[in-house]
Amino acid sequence: MDNPYAALLEKTRLPQPCFQRFAVVSLFRLIGSTPGDISLDSPACLDAISQCLRSPSAAVVDQAVREFCRLVAAGDRIPTSVALIELQSALEGCEPRFAPVLVKGIGFLCRLAFRMDFSWGRRFNRVELHPFVKVISCCKESQEELIEQVLLFIALNKSLGINEVVRFLRPFMMFSVIWKTSACVCFFSRNLISAIASLSCSFPLETISILKLLAECLKYLPLTNEKEFLYIVTSAVHLVDAYVVVLQRTVDIEKEVTNVAQRCSLEVVSMLLSICAYFHRKPLGQVERVIEIARHLLLAQKELGLHYVFDFVNIVVSASVILTQVEFEHDQLSVLKLLILLMEWKTQELGTIRSSCSLNEELLIVFPVINLLSSPSKSIKSAVTHLLSLAERFVLNFMGVFNKAEVSGADFPDLIEIESIPLRLLHHLFIQGQQLSYRSYSFYFTCDNVNCDIEKYHEPLYWISWLREHLLSVEKVKPTQPPQLSAIHPEGVNLLLGSIFSSLVISPAFHTSAVDFLVVIGREDPKLGMTMFQAALFYINILFKFESNSSRILLRLLEMLPSLVSHSAMVQIIVQTILPMLHKDAKPSLRAVALRLLCKAWAVSDRVFENLQDVLNPKILSNIESVREVCISVAASIRDVCKQNPDRGVDLILSVSSCIESEDSTVKALGLQSLSSLCEADVVDFYTAWEVVAKHVNSYAEEPIVAAGLVNLLRWGAVDVEAYPDNARSVLLILWKVGTFKSYSSEALWVKARTFAFQSMMHYEIVKFQEIIPDFKEKTLQCFLNEYNAEVLEAIKEFEIKIINFEHINRRRSLKERRPLGYKVEKLLDVFPQALFSPGAGNHYVNAREFPGAALLSYVFSPTESHGLSNDALRIHASFEKALMEIAEALLISRNIVIALLALESWKTFIRQWMKALVTSADTKCSSIESDNSVKSACDILKICCKVAVDAVPQASVNIALAIGSLCLVVPSSCYAVISSASDFLLKWLVDCKHEHRQWSSAISLGVISNCFHATDKMQRMNVITVLMKEAFNSKSQLVMGACGLALGFACQGLLSSVEVDSNRLIEENLLRDVIKNLIMVLSELCPHASDSLQNLIEYFLLDGHDSVEASSLLPQWKLDSFEEEPWGVAGIVLGLGICVVAMHRLGLNDAILIMKDILLSWIPSLESSKKSSLIFNELTDISLAVGACLAIPIVVAFCQNVDLMIGKINTILIRYVSLVSELLNSKESGIHYQNLRMASCVGVGSFVSCILNYGVHSIRYDDIKILLEDLRNGYTASHPPIVQLGAMIGVVNAFGAAAGDLTDKHLQDSFLPVSLDRKGSDFVRGPIILSPTCENLSTSFVQELFFVAKESKDQQIRKHAAWAVAFLRQKWCSKTFQEIECSKGIPMPSALQSQSVPEDSIVWKLCSWLSNINFHQVHSSTVVSVLRCLSKAPRLPVLDWASIIRGLMKNAANFAKKSQIMQDVTSFQEECIYFSLTCAKDVKSLLLFLDDFTDLVRFRTLDLNLQCLLLRNVSDLMSSFSTSRMERLFEDFVHFFSSSTSPYFVYGSKQQVLLRISFWKGLYQCLNGANVKSSCLSQIERCMDCLFRLMPSFVYNVKSAELWSICSEWSEGIRCLTKARHGWLMDILQFSGKSTFNEISMRILAKIKLVKNGGLSFSELEKLKSYILNFRLEGMWWTLLVELVAALFIAEASIKRQWLLDALDVSCVTANPLTAISFIGLLSGSCCKYMPLLIVEPEIVLNDLPMTLPSLLSSSGWSVIAESSVHKLWLSTERICTWAAATLSRGAIDNFPDSNYIDVSDVDTFVSLARLMHRTCLSLKDYLPLDQQLRLANIEVP
Repeated sequence: MDNPYAALLEKTRLPQPCFQRFAVVSLFRLIGSTPGDISLDSPACLDAISQCLRSPSAAVVDQAVREFCRLVAAGDRIPTSVALIELQSALEGCEPRFAPVLVKGIGFLCRLAFRMDFSWGRRFNRVELHPFVKVISCCKESQEELIEQVLLFIALNKSLGINEVVRFLRPFMMFSVIWKTSACVCFFSRNLISAIASLSCSFPLETISILKLLAECLKYLPLTNEKEFLYIVTSAVHLVDAYVVVLQRTVDIEKEVTNVAQRCSLEVVSMLLSICAYFHRKPLGQVERVIEIARHLLLAQKELGLHYVFDFVNIVVSASVILTQVEFEHDQLSVLKLLILLMEWKTQELGTIRSSCSLNEELLIVFPVINLLSSPSKSIKSAVTHLLSLAERFVLNFMGVFNKAEVSGADFPDLIEIESIPLRLLHHLFIQGQQLSYRSYSFYFTCDNVNCDIEKYHEPLYWISWLREHLLSVEKVKPTQPPQLSAIHPEGVNLLLGSIFSSLVISPAFHTSAVDFLVVIGREDPKLGMTMFQAALFYINILFKFESNSSRILLRLLEMLPSLVSHSAMVQIIVQTILPMLHKDAKPSLRAVALRLLCKAWAVSDRVFENLQDVLNPKILSNIESVREVCISVAASIRDVCKQNPDRGVDLILSVSSCIESEDSTVKALGLQSLSSLCEADVVDFYTAWEVVAKHVNSYAEEPIVAAGLVNLLRWGAVDVEAYPDNARSVLLILWKVGTFKSYSSEALWVKARTFAFQSMMHYEIVKFQEIIPDFKEKTLQCFLNEYNAEVLEAIKEFEIKIINFEHINRRRSLKERRPLGYKVEKLLDVFPQALFSPGAGNHYVNAREFPGAALLSYVFSPTESHGLSNDALRIHASFEKALMEIAEALLISRNIVIALLALESWKTFIRQWMKALVTSADTKCSSIESDNSVKSACDILKICCKVAVDAVPQASVNIALAIGSLCLVVPSSCYAVISSASDFLLKWLVDCKHEHRQWSSAISLGVISNCFHATDKMQRMNVITVLMKEAFNSKSQLVMGACGLALGFACQGLLSSVEVDSNRLIEENLLRDVIKNLIMVLSELCPHASDSLQNLIEYFLLDGHDSVEASSLLPQWKLDSFEEEPWGVAGIVLGLGICVVAMHRLGLNDAILIMKDILLSWIPSLESSKKSSLIFNELTDISLAVGACLAIPIVVAFCQNVDLMIGKINTILIRYVSLVSELLNSKESGIHYQNLRMASCVGVGSFVSCILNYGVHSIRYDDIKILLEDLRNGYTASHPPIVQLGAMIGVVNAFGAAAGDLTDKHLQDSFLPVSLDRKGSDFVRGPIILSPTCENLSTSFVQELFFVAKESKDQQIRKHAAWAVAFLRQKWCSKTFQEIECSKGIPMPSALQSQSVPEDSIVWKLCSWLSNINFHQVHSSTVVSVLRCLSKAPRLPVLDWASIIRGLMKNAANFAKKSQIMQDVTSFQEECIYFSLTCAKDVKSLLLFLDDFTDLVRFRTLDLNLQCLLLRNVSDLMSSFSTSRMERLFEDFVHFFSSSTSPYFVYGSKQQVLLRISFWKGLYQCLNGANVKSSCLSQIERCMDCLFRLMPSFVYNVKSAELWSICSEWSEGIRCLTKARHGWLMDILQFSGKSTFNEISMRILAKIKLVKNGGLSFSELEKLKSYILNFRLEGMWWTLLVELVAALFIAEASIKRQWLLDALDVSCVTANPLTAISFIGLLSGSCCKYMPLLIVEPEIVLNDLPMTLPSLLSSSGWSVIAESSVHKLWLSTERICTWAAATLSRGAIDNFPDSNYIDVSDVDTFVSLARLMHRTCLSLKDYLPLDQQLRLANIEVP
């Protein structure tokens, strides 16, 4: 079909324009008449339109555009989108002259489409499709026309909704400011903004949205050079002008619009100021223009009467920051004028200075303004002066309000804008000083590198202290560079720091710390010297005007001036400032201060000395003597000069002399100090000077201050003593006189003088004092012992140590050792076996049969000859088997449990001798393992005993059963099979009801054997206990019942010995409760009248709630008349209950132990001398109870005192015992029950006296001991039954320490050691009676008497008993059994040092004598502590029972505290006792055993917290003393202490637990830090560290300050210790898996980070964790992990940091938790950028600062190489986060995202904030992005 439009198209080519126009009109009329949609149905029509629009004729194109627009507007024939495409297509290829016409058409169509549909403009998803964008992209010539079209679009469509207009124009506007194809585009964007701003002035009420869009456009303008910033400024000028117009036209008619316009205009100005203040590319050339823009806007607002609003804060802060950076005068003046405007406006606005406590931003401008005060420009000076006068009023007002009101965070608004960073820090320092320490980067960088002193930093000056530490540490890292702070921080940051810290000067809360930091900055940065000087003067003036000023801060500000002379340019300025204050007409106080300032200035710079020397002239000093404070100042300055530079001091020697000649004591003392410094430096000869000054110091006896200065001087005479003997003598006498002066010694000055005197005496040889002072050492000692002041004691202590060392060096080598205490007794005991068992004719064992008990303990049964033959063992066995039979038949037990115990203990010695003979014989024949020999020997002995026992008579059977029990006690632990076989044999005897003698003897042996079983033989031990209980409850024999009860007591000692909490322990607990409960019920049944007292005790052991009466009904009933024949049934059970106290203590039933003690005491009758009938018992069971109680009480009381349980009055118990013994021995009752009671009371009283005295804490009167021993003598010399005589003799030797019959070995001394060295008699005795000087004759006489009885008595029975008793004493005194026990316990034998003699006239001897005989109520604890410290330094100590001495001191610590004026804390005294023990334990065996007892877990659990911490902290000292096996057990105990659920550790509060853990960490560190750590101990140490690490607290930097410090301290100590651990083990415990909990993972990662930070691990370990850390959700401890990670990276190489940043950005693009990676980026940027000192480390703040910190970082040297790649990654992350955030808010759209792009959005608000933050950050870095990404950034949807 032919084209209907061809003819008309042909006519458009006619040469006449009018014809062309008519042709075009006709063509479009024809097109308009065509039916249908032209765009779809008629391609010919579109082709015709296209040809018209592309015609070369201007008339055709013009008319075609017009007709085309009419056609589109006429209806729906042509869609607007199609029409726009046609026009845009025509525009792309048209001639430049046709472009404006086409742009007009495009503009018309856009307006048309917008009016038809508001949402039409939202259809352009891509910016390039926007109609206006396509115009500017394809045709530069149309830019002016496009601007007009934009203006038309705004003007004509604003009535439809200005916000929709803005929405349509925004993509185009952003494109216009971003797209940079040529310079003309930049002009276009500037002209466009200018035109729109001008247009907006015509409709002020609707223009705010338009102006906001223009302000946003300013942010997207490029800023890579000065020229581009000029474009921004130019555009901003138009924008600000528009705001001014809007404000002018709305101020009176629309308040809301005015307020919005004011706020928006201030945002524009703040943005410009922020660029000038913080942007990394400083546009310093445009500062003046920017300031003028701001000033123009603010002045207009002020003239319009607008209010001074809070938004001005950012302007003030930014202006103050700019003022620290600008260098040109015109820029400085413009900023000053702006600040003046704001200050004046604020003053006028408020009328009077506001009286609120809200922080004034004016504080920050003071320091930068003062920085310009020294400018030569008059205009600058005038402006500065005026501004300071305005600021001064605000500062004074703030000081007044701040000191009256309590400041809280509510008083200050939140400051999150970047512009307000300095003010924000100032806010935090004022209101959150206590918590701010861990919000400072400096804290994290420094806290692990310095010693954290909690008290030092536990104040509001946390932040300042940590920052100062950080600066110092940074300086140390670069020792080759000059220590200038300007090198540490970039230009301007120091001024900002100075601005902040100078603002803190006015706050008393910071004391002088703010001034101290200013001094650091001023000293290290030369550029700030004058500023600091003028700032000091300004604030001095301020503080003088303030009524409540702090004199301390004033003085510190004055002291700041001398520090500034470190800069040469400041010397004369400071000097000229100080000299006028020295004018004679000045106030004396001012002159005194000026002198000190001048002296301090000289200390900094020697150039000041000439001026200083003039004012310190002796003539001037003599002229001002009437002004005391000036004289003192002069003398103090002279002293400082002499001390700091003695060479300069020599120049002032005449002034020094004048000071000494002064009548004023203070001046004289200062003069003496000056001379002392000169003598110390050897620039002045001491004795020459002394001859001059000696006559001027005679007043020292009345003036302590002179005495202090004098004795300090006299120390320097020690060098030339020999050359000046006469003068030296006078010097020494003066020192001695002052040191021993006592009249007013409590005065502080005399304390100082006496301390100095003894310190000076340390410089002289001891022999010199001995030559001139009679009894020098004795007098010194008395001075020491009578002193109580801690300072003086410390000085005397050091002097005493010097004397002790002198004595040791000069000791007499051939000194005859004196005879030790107990020498006579020792000699008697040595010859006892030879005297008793002299060989005679006939049977070789005749004497042994005659004295069976003594023979077992003292006789040698081994064959005298051994040939190493195969039959030696047979000969030995034959010999001992024969002795076994004969003694077993000869030794009468007499159904007596006490005698059975004596026999069992005796058989131990016999069996031990038998074993030793066999092992020795086997060793001589072969070199087999000793343990194998021991097992074989024990097995053979057991076989022989069992064989002999079967056929033996009853008496012998009893003894052999006891011998079998003894065998199990002495065999090594490797012989567990022998022990098992022995128990099986004895169990058979026990259940043999036909033979009572077998039952009761085997029961006792089984009781002691049950504790010898192997650790794996738990079931066998429980079987033994079960059988014993069965026999105890069901046996028809009372003796068997008693023996079983006693055996159960022994058996219970082995229960709960393991500290592990497992099922076995629970079984043992139940078994123990069952045993004790049933023993009590049996006893209640046997003794009904005692059931009431036992009822309170049994309640502790009822598990199932059954009533004791109900449970007792299950037991068989006994007839009471059976007690007439057998008293040991009840007594054995009572004794067994007493022995159970050890197990009860392990069970934690200390209250039950005390109740048992009281019950036992109640069973001993309290006799009165006036009532002889009081001895008559109501029932026979009462006697049996008394028998058991007499034997059990020593065990219970000894155990109570050993574990620090309250015992009561010892004398009361002793009196009851003595009265009972005396009454019983004088009684005529002869029944068997009374005989047993007499015996038990004698044995018990002896054991009680021994356990009390040997413990070394309590003392007993000598007369009481003498009376008791006389009563016991009456027991064996008078006509009493043999059993009573034996009891009396055993009581005597037990009182002497023999411990006969006590198989518990819990309360006994391990060896005989004296507690006292005093030879003089005393009314009281403490320590073993044999070794007591007071009881020496008494004990010797009794031992001699028993010796005589055993040797010469005609009564054979009493001879046997006497010999047996003496043998027990000898066995305790002489045998090495206890040494063997100690070695087996893992306690090494001490060195030979302790056995060396110490002369009696030595200081060490006398100190030990004083300490051992101390009167607790007449000495001061500080004196005792000093003595202990002194003795701990002694080369050797005398042989004493130091454990008892230390125990006595610790027990009586409360008595010290009541009297002491110095040490009121009892715990500190106890700690000193432990310190002494730790120091000396290596050489003193008793202290070693004392510590062994203290560190035993059962005992350790009961110690006070401070002692537990001390032992844990000093575990390395224990390691140096204990053996390896003992240390292994100790570490194992400590692990259980910290891990067992029943441990008291879990009862403590959190603070106490932290103290324990920190102490243990410190102790383990010392162990690992030692030179030699044994491998076996190392594994245990690692186990301890593992245990402690699992107890580490969570580390979160949002806790209270006190909790944070404890956590930091624990982590610091823990990491320090782990750093010393083996790398392989460390990696093992720090591993985690998918099964690990969040807390476990966090703790292990944090530990690795801290180890890397401390150098314990390499940075490669962190690389392995990078992905895990950055991908994890930011919660709990994870923020702490990020902070610590950044702190660790701070010391890493730059390349490592850069890689971490790039990797974190990569992770943020793919992770489901981008907040973690972004937070890390914020922390890393903040820590490495130049603004680090100003930043606060809080999650929200770190993120808010990212738009400033990251650009600052990437612009710095070393980081710019990764800037483009970093920003590209940042953009990708931003795009992802913003897209996801928008989809999250729109709901539903989130489902369209792939799973690989998933983001966890648990908190929508936080995620939206993150999206906005990321967008702001990218915007601040837009210049690193390519243009297309900048466009996407500008048009991305940000929620």
